[in-house]
Amino acid sequence: MDLAYIPSPSRGVLYLGPIPLRAYAFCIIIGVVVAVWLGSKRWVARGGGRHTVGDIAVWAVPFGLVGGRLYHVITDNQLYFREGKHPLDALKIWEGGLGIWGAIAFGAVGAWIGARRRGVPLPAWADALAPGIALAQAIGRWGNWFNQELYGKPTTLPWGLKIDKTLPNGDVVTGIYHPTFLYESLWCVLVAVLVIWADKRFTLGHGRAFALYVALYTPGRFWTEWLRIDEAHRFFGLRLNDWVAILVFIGAVVYLVLSARLRPGREDPDEIDPQATRERAEAAAAAGAGDAPAEDTSKDAEGPEDAKDPKDAKNVQAAKAANDSEKSS
Repeated sequence: MDLAYIPSPSRGVLYLGPIPLRAYAFCIIIGVVVAVWLGSKRWVARGGGRHTVGDIAVWAVPFGLVGGRLYHVITDNQLYFREGKHPLDALKIWEGGLGIWGAIAFGAVGAWIGARRRGVPLPAWADALAPGIALAQAIGRWGNWFNQELYGKPTTLPWGLKIDKTLPNGDVVTGIYHPTFLYESLWCVLVAVLVIWADKRFTLGHGRAFALYVALYTPGRFWTEWLRIDEAHRFFGLRLNDWVAILVFIGAVVYLVLSARLRPGREDPDEIDPQATRERAEAAAAAGAGDAPAEDTSKDAEGPEDAKDPKDAKNVQAAKAANDSEKSS
């Protein structure tokens, strides 16, 4: 008898009239909002503009969603293109299935386009966003909980996840399994905290904070992937995503080492966001012009203080002429 376990939601969608409100989609949206919010704060602290991260994210997020779905469909094609499967189900993103590797790769392409349009160096932008991406992943993993998917091996641990669902083919799954969604979510929170700490401690720049995020995330993903029991392609005893995690980890570490040697330090704050720097300079110039005292030309325009009234001015001039006449005589 299981005395304790984590329950699963009975359903992952609510209906507002005919409109479905899917928990999986909400988790992704909340994650994106948190990533942009934290990334913006970090970007401003580095000398960038308040809206730059959001402007570039408008390009990065759609590309990331497409890339994440493509990676999932390609690597798990047996779920959609085998006999008895429905290929159109590959379009049902709300049922789950986003590959982080494809999301990061395609998201980087979208971010590159947005960064070029804004005149921002992509590595600096990625550094600012890195811990936010980790937090977005932590939040997004709870979508798997609502969908009762991507759980691990059976377990008797008190924090095991209770699964009770019916698969599309009619099979019923019940039992207590490792909550791999929770493991990865907690790991991503830890990664975000470590990246923020390391960034402050070592003044990471030129893409190294982002590379550190990748290097820290991959070991946790390797472990949770090893626990999972959902169908996946295997090579030499390891799941495909485990091999990808190994390769990505090596690439991130190599980048960290080479970048630190070739481009130490961090980017100049005045150069990472030219538009924001220009706007600050214009605002400062306008404020300086507004504070400068206006030149008082009233005396030159009006003559002696006693001659402010036109009649008084004539009297003064007449007296002056009479005085000069007496002196000459």
